[in-house]
Amino acid sequence: PTGDVADDARRLLARHGCSATAAHSEAVAEEARRLAAAHAVPVHAAETAAWLHDVSAIIPNGERLGAARALGIEVLPEEAALPMILHQRLSAVLARRAFGVRDEAILSAIGCHTTLRPGASPLGHVVFLADKIAWDQPGEPPYRADLIGALDESLEAASLVYLTYLWERRETLRVVHPWLRAAYEDLSAGR
Repeated sequence: PTGDVADDARRLLARHGCSATAAHSEAVAEEARRLAAAHAVPVHAAETAAWLHDVSAIIPNGERLGAARALGIEVLPEEAALPMILHQRLSAVLARRAFGVRDEAILSAIGCHTTLRPGASPLGHVVFLADKIAWDQPGEPPYRADLIGALDESLEAASLVYLTYLWERRETLRVVHPWLRAAYEDLSAGR
């Protein structure tokens, strides 16, 4: 790495045929920067976490379970059933090992950007929300307007909008990650 996280992430992703992921990461970084500035969260940390949140896209989905085990990640049953979810935790490991990130807050935010987790830090909420706002699917996210509106209240309220959206559709999900369940319950209890 050169030390320029954005350039390093972009180049690594492109070298592995993940240009769409690089474009998504750039959009997430822009959104994370905006959210961080608006909510008194360190902007550089948010931007770094956003650029690296999906860096494990370089590991093919079919190899993620083996990679996680090889890297010493304790794989949860839900992650074994749907290894795509492991990308959040694999990205945190790659951020530490390949990019030299030592800030535990950044690594934690990367490591739960898909599912969140109970007691997430403001930085964790920023990266989680930036990923949901700048989503990598066609069209506009169906929850977007409610999520954006909830940002006027707090990061936690906005995160709860997305978690509620998933929770109400949990029967249609292949798995419900225990961190997602716990984050939903944690944030719901505070309402």
